[in-house]
Amino acid sequence: MPKLQLETIINAPIERVFDLARSIDLHLLSLKHTHEKAVAGRMTGLVEKGETVTWRARHLGVTQELTSLITDVDPHHYFADELVKGAFQHFKHEHFFEKLENGRTLMKDIFDYTSPLGLLGKLADLLFLEKYMTKLLEQRNSTLKEVAEKQRWKELPGMEPHL
Repeated sequence: MPKLQLETIINAPIERVFDLARSIDLHLLSLKHTHEKAVAGRMTGLVEKGETVTWRARHLGVTQELTSLITDVDPHHYFADELVKGAFQHFKHEHFFEKLENGRTLMKDIFDYTSPLGLLGKLADLLFLEKYMTKLLEQRNSTLKEVAEKQRWKELPGMEPHL
């Protein structure tokens, strides 16, 4: 059962980073190479506790749908989403935010998942899946950092309170 952990320092206020991390539109922008689309539940703007999002995307050559539920939100410090339905047996993605000096933010991701298919899934993790999932998270965080720091966040739905 892999547990991926990433840390990203972003030169932007914690409130902006927190909201960008909850942005459906930022997520779509960061993973456009997978042709990701929100197809049910919250489809634009910022996710809130109790909401679901169903994503459709092409990963590893296969078009898949995955539904996640926002299970916890502590404004500007933490939120979590968990698998409701999809290819994984289980996942929980936790997002932590810490205010640093000089208006910077430390964003931490912990992505804990279990692949399907038992022993075959564990083998897939070792061979390629853990690396693939890490690259997806790194891509998302890199896009978030760029959007937050270069003022592109102003173009995204739901970010109006930060203007």
